[in-house]
Amino acid sequence: MDLRQAIRVIPDFPKKGVSFKDITTLLQDKEAYTYTIDYLIEYCRDKDVDVIVGPEARGFVIGAPLAYGLGVGFVPVRKPGKLPGETIQYEYELEYGKDALEIHRDAITPGQRVIIADDLLATGGTAFATAKLVEELGGEVIGFVFIIELSYLKGRDMLTDYEIMVPVKY
Repeated sequence: MDLRQAIRVIPDFPKKGVSFKDITTLLQDKEAYTYTIDYLIEYCRDKDVDVIVGPEARGFVIGAPLAYGLGVGFVPVRKPGKLPGETIQYEYELEYGKDALEIHRDAITPGQRVIIADDLLATGGTAFATAKLVEELGGEVIGFVFIIELSYLKGRDMLTDYEIMVPVKY
């Protein structure tokens, strides 16, 4: 299946000159969404994964069904102040300023094998921050899965220590 046909491209969003890749159309297309999750499950099946980690918000809609299909747990990573338990935080630089992500301190146990799932690999900042949170808790990041990679933004360069799988590249 050509997943590009299920992804809506919106010119000049969120600002002029940006060609936004909108996966909401893929998510609402039952064949495309099912195909995508099944594709990721097949890729992950032989990885001996213990848990899937997904950053908010679209990492939830990719990671949770992936975890369910693999019969493993799912761990959300959120913006600061959104998780109710004790958390650890990783702060990272954006083009103009800083951002941060948090994970529950007890979400990952040392030695757990983790795949990080998200919708999009762009600059790599969110993915890298998520990996650092997992590793700080003693987890082993065995790879990343994304639906889309914007290869011209070179996010893969931040993730050279990890295996990456992505079915759609722009």
